[in-house]
Amino acid sequence: MRKGALPRIVWVLGAVSFFMSLSFELGHVLLPALLVGTMGMSVTALGLVEGIADAMSFMIKVLSGALSDYLGRRKWFILVGYGLAALSKPFFPLATGPAMLVSARLFESFGRGVRSAPRDALVADMCSPAVHGACFGLRQSASTFGALIGALLAMGLMFWSAENIRLILWVPVIPACIAVVLLIFGIHETGLAPSKSSLKRFPLHWRALREFSVHYWLIVVIVALFSMVQLRTAFILLRAQQVGLETRWIPGVVVVMYLAYSLSAYPIGKISDQMDRRFLFAFGLVLMILANVLFGLGYSIALLLLGVILWGLHMGFIHGLLAAMLAEAAPEALRGTAFGIANLASGVCMVIGSVAAGWLWDYLGSSASFLTAAWLALIPLLLCVLVLRPATFYRQ
Repeated sequence: MRKGALPRIVWVLGAVSFFMSLSFELGHVLLPALLVGTMGMSVTALGLVEGIADAMSFMIKVLSGALSDYLGRRKWFILVGYGLAALSKPFFPLATGPAMLVSARLFESFGRGVRSAPRDALVADMCSPAVHGACFGLRQSASTFGALIGALLAMGLMFWSAENIRLILWVPVIPACIAVVLLIFGIHETGLAPSKSSLKRFPLHWRALREFSVHYWLIVVIVALFSMVQLRTAFILLRAQQVGLETRWIPGVVVVMYLAYSLSAYPIGKISDQMDRRFLFAFGLVLMILANVLFGLGYSIALLLLGVILWGLHMGFIHGLLAAMLAEAAPEALRGTAFGIANLASGVCMVIGSVAAGWLWDYLGSSASFLTAAWLALIPLLLCVLVLRPATFYRQ
């Protein structure tokens, strides 16, 4: 492989992520309107559901990541995770009440938890450290572009079906199945290198955890704090309704957000391979703070859309960089475990942040949720700039 080239497996995983994200967003973008607007769920309850779904996903990543390290296999965990997510899709249109809809959402998140850490570890295994940023950025861009197409389809189908949400929720079954087929036939894993499949004890052991550096644990703390203050997309969609955007145009908010996300993730990842990732990450946090201020203080559709663009850019700056930083700070033989632990910390803080944001929304108003998140985001920003050492000191 020529220097700087991206392995074939990254392109295949990018295609898989594209179709599964298309499937996920096509249904997920309509769930807040269905649960809150049609079924009468409170915003606090919605925040709790979103937080629990994401937290469950992140907690499962610890086990799946550690098992993939211990067994020296990644593909089967990835396949099971995507397969479970595909199986959950028919339950969304079949749901007759909030309980069944929430159950389907949790089942889908379980599948995401099984696949994510082994998938990210596989990308790190197969890519040279010199192109980690580009590899993670490419996969993230493909995933985000799929979400963008899913939101566009949702908006088009809302017009076509006269806002028949249940009919639309059948469509995500198709791209989910395509993703699973691509994974089965497009990725052929022969096993990890011997050094990665010869662990003598299960990685979730205190002696194994001692192999992680202080720098890795500091990145985990930053990831956790970032997850606590990054509000879920559902809050932004509800805010869009508040400022007067019609329900049928709500998916357009996600289209704008993911367009900014998909166009920025790969270029930023590639740029980060040539410079200190900390400062790009810090700039992403600044963009998130500005977006929250616009959401909190803006009462027009124009200001909302500007905030959405900044929000999409902040995700393009941050998500791929975090994956690359974790991959480089973790021991090579424990990358699956490393991603799992980081996601566990992220998941716990995500529940706290989502529930707190929902409570603030219900009792103090939507502005309180966004402005509080903006202030608290200064903590991971300062940690990143003032405490975290330059990446060159801990790259392996």
